[in-house]
Amino acid sequence: MASIRLLDKRRKSIRNIRKITRTMELIATARFKKAMDRASAASDYTNLITAIVQDLAKSGTEVSHPLLQSRETVKTSEMLLLTSNRGLCGGYNGSVLRLALQRRAEIAESVESQPISVSGKRGISALKFRNIQLEKTFTQFDDSPGFDEVSRIADDLMERFITGKIDRVDVVFTKFITVSKQVAVVETLLPISNLAIESKKLKQSETTSTSESAIKDDYEFLPSAESILEEVVPAAFRARVFKCFLDAAVSEQIARMIAMKSATENAGDIIKQLSRTFNRARQSKITQEIMEIIGGVEALG
Repeated sequence: MASIRLLDKRRKSIRNIRKITRTMELIATARFKKAMDRASAASDYTNLITAIVQDLAKSGTEVSHPLLQSRETVKTSEMLLLTSNRGLCGGYNGSVLRLALQRRAEIAESVESQPISVSGKRGISALKFRNIQLEKTFTQFDDSPGFDEVSRIADDLMERFITGKIDRVDVVFTKFITVSKQVAVVETLLPISNLAIESKKLKQSETTSTSESAIKDDYEFLPSAESILEEVVPAAFRARVFKCFLDAAVSEQIARMIAMKSATENAGDIIKQLSRTFNRARQSKITQEIMEIIGGVEALG
């Protein structure tokens, strides 16, 4: 049996670790609430503007936008991978990386080039370890990504897509569905005509008797269809990319919160086990000392 001093030292060490994991759990909880509020606020706008763009694409007008045009042959497919800058978040990064590598393997034979850009130090180090050359890297995003910084990434992707340098853009990230469900997904952002909408159901108020007739297939463009599409389509793409970053931030904080909660509970179980072992060892030592005293008294007598 281990000595009492070593058991007590180890128990104190585990208690210190439990304090750290508990603090990290509380921090992740606070950050999660802020990130979820931002993601929820952007969700309705993103879904609605994307639905408008898709309806415009199907409206039968002769006007089109370069971001809506699908390429007959996809030669260059770029991937944007969203991971975290820090660890201690369970399998958050691992699930995204596995899905990204699986996607690359699936389309390896059908495309000529697969440039990949990564956001997050964990994803950057993991792909560099696998000797995968990275197109661009981003480490400035944390639990609260800014729209201006994300817009610059979106503008760069749109420019390269319009000029023909890339034919498709996929983003791999952890999609926030509910507090208890986050799923690693691959979504095709460009061309926008292939973009899957999370939900096309619009919230109806209690007195929306005319809500069904409000959605029309025919549009009247003022001042012109070209000017409207020129503004709406890029705005929809920027909003969609920003929503991906927000979902990734929320999912990361949830994963970290769950991981730290589990670590705190496990530390508590280890402390209980060490306390029982410590008490047994101390009781055994006390019994041994009493027997030695009794033996000494009998020997003197």
